[in-house]
Amino acid sequence: MLDKNPEINLNDDLKCIQNEFKNNVPSLVLCLNSFHKIEFLDKLISSIKNPIIFVDMDLLYSGYIESKMIKQKENVEIFRPNKLDWKERLSEIICKISEKEFFIIIDSFNGIYNLFDDLESARFVNSCLMLLSSLSKQSDCTVVVTGMAKNKDNYEWILSPGGKHVMKLSETNLYFLKKIQNKLTIRIIDNDQNKAKEKNKAI
Repeated sequence: MLDKNPEINLNDDLKCIQNEFKNNVPSLVLCLNSFHKIEFLDKLISSIKNPIIFVDMDLLYSGYIESKMIKQKENVEIFRPNKLDWKERLSEIICKISEKEFFIIIDSFNGIYNLFDDLESARFVNSCLMLLSSLSKQSDCTVVVTGMAKNKDNYEWILSPGGKHVMKLSETNLYFLKKIQNKLTIRIIDNDQNKAKEKNKAI
């Protein structure tokens, strides 16, 4: 397990972060730069031997595949759900993970918000993600959700762009991805907002 402060260098072996994600389902990876997000996902996917389900909500990863900037891996199955076939695609994924172990990547929260822009739809998607995560735990699958977001007032995470609050999923571990001087790193974020507020008050 990661401590609350140390960062993992993702230019090295990704086994540590794979184990971290496997032990914390679902895991939510936030970052500020879409290029860093894609670079991270490409590294992560290249390091995984299990079959991968990639739910491409913002079509950015698919765009890199189609432009040949990223080579599609043989063990990756890409889903591109829309508002009309969301339930059908979700049912298809559930059937797949009931048969064998998968590494599931949902990219990204921003795409989900753009697709389901009203409060009731957001709650529906929240419920779908928690259902998927619950079933994944039973099948020993891993679920990682990405998001473009920034920290507000040191404790609230909001989507960037857009400004909407990141959907709160119970039992979710938050991670922050960044790149400095060609080094990708990731660290765990304390997800207890109330605790963070108390810290701010004490300062």
